[in-house]
Amino acid sequence: MDPVALVREYLLLGLGFDRLEEGFVDAFTGDQALRRQVENAPAPDPRQLARRAAELRDEVAGSGLSAERAAFLEVHLRALECSARKFAGEQIGFVDEVQAYFDVRIEPGSEDEYRAAHRAMDEVLAGDSARPLAERLQAHRAADEIPPERLPECVEAFSSALRDRVRAEYALPETERVEYEVVGDKPWSGFNYYLGDYRSKVAINSDLKQHMANLPHLIAHESYPGHHTEHCRKEAGLVGAGQAEQTLFLVNTPQCLMAEGLADHALGSIVGPGWGPWAQEIYADLGLRFDGERAERLADASASLLGVRQDAALLLHDRGRSQDDVAAFLQRWTLSTPERARQTLRFLSDPLWRAYISTYVEGYRLLGSWLDRGVDAAGRSEMFRRLLDEPLIPSALR
Repeated sequence: MDPVALVREYLLLGLGFDRLEEGFVDAFTGDQALRRQVENAPAPDPRQLARRAAELRDEVAGSGLSAERAAFLEVHLRALECSARKFAGEQIGFVDEVQAYFDVRIEPGSEDEYRAAHRAMDEVLAGDSARPLAERLQAHRAADEIPPERLPECVEAFSSALRDRVRAEYALPETERVEYEVVGDKPWSGFNYYLGDYRSKVAINSDLKQHMANLPHLIAHESYPGHHTEHCRKEAGLVGAGQAEQTLFLVNTPQCLMAEGLADHALGSIVGPGWGPWAQEIYADLGLRFDGERAERLADASASLLGVRQDAALLLHDRGRSQDDVAAFLQRWTLSTPERARQTLRFLSDPLWRAYISTYVEGYRLLGSWLDRGVDAAGRSEMFRRLLDEPLIPSALR
């Protein structure tokens, strides 16, 4: 099969999954005639989708595609084959499912590391040491909440500040734009809907209280230099060069691990150490008090808790533990409220998103190690540029 035909069949296959689960296609900016063709056809049989994914994988080697494009298609077709088998009702072990989706092999984290993180957080939040750490952390978070009526102007302030930094470091099309909206009843805190033509809509979940310490990360993650920036640069570069496979972004594929890892390193890559005092100045201009230095210290202290949510997913889906047990595990190690633990559990239990937590955990680890190969600020910036621009996959970074 020639390269153009193979990519077209890949796009048709991927678009078909949205007929099985709405939302599986996160974004499609390619030929809309292909989308209409899929929408007007009978709903696909997941077993047929699995077979087709396997057939297309066999075609990749002889297609004449470059090694980089062939590797990209091969791992994504493997992910789609696994998803189709799951939709067909086949029982697949959770660890194997995650590996097929995201091109990584996961394992439980270390509770010794989690205890060490708690000790480090205890030092940052010393204060009234007679109170349990969880109580002190919740009090700190309560004081850090953004008044709901101030959220839009805070979002706009950080979006503007980060956009200016990104434009100075990485070229963006003049017409690129991000619009923000507040939504509710979602399992996530924020979501980027890439609309194509260098435009995004970013939804922020009102069910979760937004905190001053987290908002700079959220805007960097979803917009500048995270998801929106990556979509824009890949549309201008890869798609403009004829790599039509990059017009399709699918849930539960290696694309997601790469994108979430990139986005979770976005603030550190564009602002770097000192992001806390930087954010403090922006909040001060808005008349809001924020201790940026303390927020940054607390974020560093809690960084080793990254794997807790993946461990919770393993308990739930691999070890067969009850939801009550998993909620208690989350509360213990993340020091969260019962309500926040249940919100996390909702995300981990969602049929479409249940494995997705690994994109954040393993994506952050893998891309962080890769970015650290940059010997200085300029080197790290160039490594981040490659993540924005190239069709990289997890196994290529390893």
